[in-house]
Amino acid sequence: MAIRISEDGRLIRLETKTSVYQMKTDAFGTLWHTHYGEKTGEDDLSYALYMRQRGHSCNPYEVGMTDRSYSLELIPQELGCFGGSDFRSPALRVRFADGARTLQLRFESCRAENGKYALDALPASYDETGDAQTLTVRLTDAEAKIAVELRYGVFEEADVITRTMRVINESDAPVFLEKAASLCVDFPRGDYELLTFCGRWAKERIPERLPLRQGMNAIGSTRGFSGARFNPSAMLLEQGATETYGKAYGFAFVYSGDFLLEAERDTIVGTRVLLGINPDTFEWKLAPHEAFQTPEALMTFSDSGISGISLRFHRFISRHIVRGTWRAKPRPVLLNNWEGTYFNFDGEKLVQMARRAAEAGVELFVLDDGWFGARDDDKRALGDWTPNEKKLGCTLAELADRIRAEGLQFGLWFEPEAISEDSDLYRAHPDWAVAIPGRKPSLSRYELLLDLSRRDVQDYLIRELSDRIREAKLTYLKWDLNRSLCDRYTASLPAERQGEMPHRYILGTYRVLDALCKAFPDLLIESCASGGSRFDAGMLCYTPQIWTSDDTDPIERLQIQHGTSMIYPVSTMGAHVSASPNHQTGRVTSMKTRATVAMSGTFGYELDATKLTDAETAQMRRQIETFHALYDLLQHGDYYRLLPPDSDSATVWEQAACDGSRALVNIIVHGVRPSPLEKRFLVQGLCDEKNYRISLIDPDDLAKLPPRQQELFGGGILSGRTLRTVGLYVPEGALSREESGDYPSYQILIEQI
Repeated sequence: MAIRISEDGRLIRLETKTSVYQMKTDAFGTLWHTHYGEKTGEDDLSYALYMRQRGHSCNPYEVGMTDRSYSLELIPQELGCFGGSDFRSPALRVRFADGARTLQLRFESCRAENGKYALDALPASYDETGDAQTLTVRLTDAEAKIAVELRYGVFEEADVITRTMRVINESDAPVFLEKAASLCVDFPRGDYELLTFCGRWAKERIPERLPLRQGMNAIGSTRGFSGARFNPSAMLLEQGATETYGKAYGFAFVYSGDFLLEAERDTIVGTRVLLGINPDTFEWKLAPHEAFQTPEALMTFSDSGISGISLRFHRFISRHIVRGTWRAKPRPVLLNNWEGTYFNFDGEKLVQMARRAAEAGVELFVLDDGWFGARDDDKRALGDWTPNEKKLGCTLAELADRIRAEGLQFGLWFEPEAISEDSDLYRAHPDWAVAIPGRKPSLSRYELLLDLSRRDVQDYLIRELSDRIREAKLTYLKWDLNRSLCDRYTASLPAERQGEMPHRYILGTYRVLDALCKAFPDLLIESCASGGSRFDAGMLCYTPQIWTSDDTDPIERLQIQHGTSMIYPVSTMGAHVSASPNHQTGRVTSMKTRATVAMSGTFGYELDATKLTDAETAQMRRQIETFHALYDLLQHGDYYRLLPPDSDSATVWEQAACDGSRALVNIIVHGVRPSPLEKRFLVQGLCDEKNYRISLIDPDDLAKLPPRQQELFGGGILSGRTLRTVGLYVPEGALSREESGDYPSYQILIEQI
């Protein structure tokens, strides 16, 4: 059993394959957090929590006269609350009708159930096998008449524990939630480092690792969405932990709105980690006998460093977050016309692009922005999802039929959440735009946002998108979002409930996506938000892939995909081969290098296929054939980062079959240099006692290597143990700049014999 509860109900133990999470209720009803980490014996671990009297520490009234060493600020707790004698950042803060904010929650009951809980109106992980279990712990403040249900989902084999909280107002007066974090973990000891994923537009999810200083260490978003600046995920690492060594904890939020992740190190030895909705932009009125459900948070532990966390999250997200038809079904290689044409196209141009792409083996054509209303630039027509038949030269259905006649599926771009002031929709429904009455709203890209906290707006989008999907028989939909949420106000709520608007907006977005997923189960939806500005596990519950970044330069993408891969699997990362010189950076790279990088994503093309030479089209065909041949390895293999993008000579990463039968090593050399130093890397994920044949994917590369390297990379045989302990070196091919650009690439296939 993954959940064990002592006979008296006071000691609770959650077990996964490699970890233990333990909590205990003391004699005063306080729920202690006693352990999370490596497996232990069956012992009550509260004995190891050293507590002594500290000057100026406050004591609960019932124990303060007898035991001055007992203070809530010294106890690791399952749920820290505001207002009592715990002065750390709280997970829960409420405001009562009289203005008081103190909560004193005490343990009331707990129960374990088979199966995984589900959440109303919110995405959450799921378990189709029935192996997961749910623990529900009920805490109450009898005087305030507030109850809290902590729910834990225990995925024993996946090595992941989920957590969420439900707050119930059992009084006869309204209360206001001011903060309600989904996760609260108190680590009683240890010096840690915090690994976060920071960035900005076109530079998303760059790893940043810093020692925890005393006080508050926090990241978050107040942009209405998870955002590009900080991803709603992080790792807590013991000092000295590496990719493959050391204790590590991973956290991720199954939510797409404003969030706050706090790691507070106190002045003694403890660290509290909180993850939840950002309280700076949140308030929720709980009427009498109403409840509020927080989103879900994920956590996992590894004693094998950063890669251990990555592998657990990759498998968990692939099997228990992503769902529906496209969870395991191979996804089509697509051509998106955006960087090939931008707004400058007509129907004939699109068909020509599709025809050329089909010759190369592309399976899906995606028509991006500019196909609707008066949309010839980014200043108008958002919200008017009526096809521009004059521009297309036919109806949308006819264009889709012409594309399909070339042998391709057909997909469309939408920005459903946005509205232009210069649009028929705005002229008909100006009140649907997010704005404060009587004030000019902030603009971004000449657009406003629709108020998705309103049900009538949600219904409009469900209807309009459904009509276009049916009309064009779409198999793919790209859901974009290109601005942040500000000027927050909704006409659908009274003044005292305006703080609910941002969360209700996200719930509305989820409702629209959920409706589309249920109505069109075979539709592949790819999320996009100014590139990767809403890359989170919440969106992945509806969209199995997310556009990783608007920066399509493969060398820039190395760092972006490197950071993204620390939490999210390759199969979720949208990646395209774009034109060279690159449209964002002007950098020149070979098509081979661009494809090597894009294959460690969902793989597609974003260029004008009619401008490719016959040789480039043939190369494109070979790339697609390689991608199909290695699809399971590329999309579902265990992912290892062997040399990071900031290494001196090359970026190297690997995808290994889960059974250790084969692996693909991908190498991008950092510039062509004279007399380079040898750079080795250790291959992971293979079977020590088995032998493996080593071959370059591209046979043309082999002839350009020195003889000794030809012997190794042309079918040389090494054991899995040797590959793990001695490793391989980056090939030193005599490639000319004309052949490879400044960043030559290699793909090495390692197969068990």
